[in-house]
Amino acid sequence: MRKKIAGLSVSLVLMAGALAACGGNGNDGNNAAGGSSPSASGGSSDKPVTINMFTASPEYTDAFNAYIAEYKKVKPNVKINLEIMQSDYNTVLKSRIASGNTPDVFQTTAGGDIDTFAEYSADLTNEPLAAAMTDAVRANMTSSDGKVLGLPVKGNLFTLIYNKKLLAEAGITQVPKTTAELDDAIAKLEAKGITPFANAYKEWWTWKHVFQHFVDAAAMDQGVEAKALVADFIAGKTTFKDHPVLENNFFSFIDATVKHGTDKPLERDSNAEVSDFSSGKAAIMTGKGAWDEEAIKKINPDIEIGIMGYPVSDKPEQAVIITGADQALRINKDSPVAKETIEFFNWLYTSDYGKQWFSNIAKVIPPIKDAPLPDLAMPKAMDEMLKTEKSGDLSVNYSLDTFHQKFGEIMQAYIGGSKKKDQAITEIQQAWIQLGSAE
Repeated sequence: MRKKIAGLSVSLVLMAGALAACGGNGNDGNNAAGGSSPSASGGSSDKPVTINMFTASPEYTDAFNAYIAEYKKVKPNVKINLEIMQSDYNTVLKSRIASGNTPDVFQTTAGGDIDTFAEYSADLTNEPLAAAMTDAVRANMTSSDGKVLGLPVKGNLFTLIYNKKLLAEAGITQVPKTTAELDDAIAKLEAKGITPFANAYKEWWTWKHVFQHFVDAAAMDQGVEAKALVADFIAGKTTFKDHPVLENNFFSFIDATVKHGTDKPLERDSNAEVSDFSSGKAAIMTGKGAWDEEAIKKINPDIEIGIMGYPVSDKPEQAVIITGADQALRINKDSPVAKETIEFFNWLYTSDYGKQWFSNIAKVIPPIKDAPLPDLAMPKAMDEMLKTEKSGDLSVNYSLDTFHQKFGEIMQAYIGGSKKKDQAITEIQQAWIQLGSAE
């Protein structure tokens, strides 16, 4: 198999220092306050153990350090070195794996990359942590041969995010679900002097979040699963011309967000988009999801946030939100501390502390069963919507991020004017064949 290492979003480097051991009192910590006993079967010694954890999620630095500190109460002999890097994370990870210095825990994207890193990953299929995952998340962590090889960093929500007050000021009483309704909403917003869209088109990864909504619609139009449609694109068995929602609607949507969006779209990164939206400079955020709520609320605590599916066609039923898990932690199967590492994550995913860590400390959508939702607007709205609507398929998981990064670069060139639509489509189709799969 020809391996392609996943490309993760890059922007900065953070290093979280290792927590020092809290003394050698000889206790196994099973009766420590605030944590329950690790769930892994079999006894473990109290000899000093160091677990090296390498991730690309700086937004969770404090949250990761919180569960490391809590586990110290449970297992005082276990020291966890947390290293967090975004800038060149993929390159550094690839280098470490190639040199035989694979971290004990490392992060990749989910879906297709579960297979890409299979030979380095411990099989977690029969572990308590795998049983604790929700069905949708477990599927995102499972290889093509049915093995659970990843741990979800979090559950996720991909959606258009809107400012309820600004839509109300424009007289929009129902969120748009069709392309015609979206056009009407744009006109109403601009009539009130409100910029419709905040974008982060400087970031390659926001493009895949938008595109997957149109991929899901194309699959629905063909009466197939999104995974099968993506596989056909990777195999060169289908093209955009077979799917008007991709050839026409997707590009029309992008054109609209640029024309009716904040200035200089190729200079607006994720932080700029959050700032634009939070400060009321735009009514709707594209390409983002539930992870942004905390940052939005820090800027504007009083903002009223709503979520809606992307209006991708004239079929309102295709305007759905997307849920699932797109990031995975992997345990190095050849690590000398693989057993202790699995024990640690079994504790996190099954203990009372772990169940509330996702919601109350990390403030993310829990990827495990029987855990409460965080006290945030978007997860609560998601929960209500899913009572009556189906979630869309997390179709980004069916292609590697090597493809998604190239896709983002092509689309940046398209809105920058250096590529015409037909050229962009041709290059996207070629990239899907060349980079979409680990095979």
